[in-house]
Amino acid sequence: MRIPLLVRHPDPSTRTAAADDALAPLPRALDALGRVRALDTVANPLRQAIRAVPLGAARDLLRGHPFGHPLHPALVHLPVGAWLSTGVLDLLPGTRRAATTLTGTGVLAAGPASLAGWVDWSEQHPPQLRTGLVHAACNYLALGLYTASFTARVRGRHGRGRTLGYAGLLTAGAGALLGGHMAYRQATGTNKAEPVPYVAESGWHALGRLDGFPLRTPVHRMLGEVPVLVFRTDEGAHVLADRCSHASGPLSQGTVEDGCVKCPWHGSAFRLSDGHNMSGPATAPQPCFETQVEDGVLAVRLASG
Repeated sequence: MRIPLLVRHPDPSTRTAAADDALAPLPRALDALGRVRALDTVANPLRQAIRAVPLGAARDLLRGHPFGHPLHPALVHLPVGAWLSTGVLDLLPGTRRAATTLTGTGVLAAGPASLAGWVDWSEQHPPQLRTGLVHAACNYLALGLYTASFTARVRGRHGRGRTLGYAGLLTAGAGALLGGHMAYRQATGTNKAEPVPYVAESGWHALGRLDGFPLRTPVHRMLGEVPVLVFRTDEGAHVLADRCSHASGPLSQGTVEDGCVKCPWHGSAFRLSDGHNMSGPATAPQPCFETQVEDGVLAVRLASG
């Protein structure tokens, strides 16, 4: 007679911190970087210095405002692509000249990518600022190694140039790992308002009597699970999702000028009439709600895309 084998599955509630460390040591280690407050001694003054640089309209360009998403990740493809290609060519015979050219190309392309990265970095929360410093340190170390590699290659020391190049590639890979952690774990540069259309209930919903809202003053209300900003005018009201698409700042605590509301955290400006992002650091518009008034009651529904 065969006795069935009983398999006992572990109870998740009894899992220890040590078990969690064993399951995901790398993500936990990367998360820990965002809690190293000692990095603030460098991050805070550097952040203020970058934000004080008079870049004018170029700041929004570096943020990626004209493109609808951050520019830094796209620019990073240029140096990384050149250096990765160099690593492949260094394995093949007769490619010294091409490898040298690509190494130098990557060094030159790193400048604009770095500039855009610093502009984005200066508008983040403390955990992202701390992780970003280590990310930048890895990238500058990689840049230094590739600069030395290019110099060695130009001087005919191709063996040394290859060694420095592969060291740079490994270091750039570590920087890319941290960049991915910032983008997808810490949500740096992502559109924080993107979930609104999926969690807002469809159809019309009453927010209250129109005369109950102060005139020309942004106020916060809840539409189910979605926080919204209500701005009453002489003709009716404008309603936007309240959490800024850049970093979830409360727009209802911001200021209104020239038909736009400015986020109190980082200064992104959104047009009240349709949620269009007029200036950064936000690169995505703010979800806008249609409004109607019946019997003095303000009702809203999410504007169709």
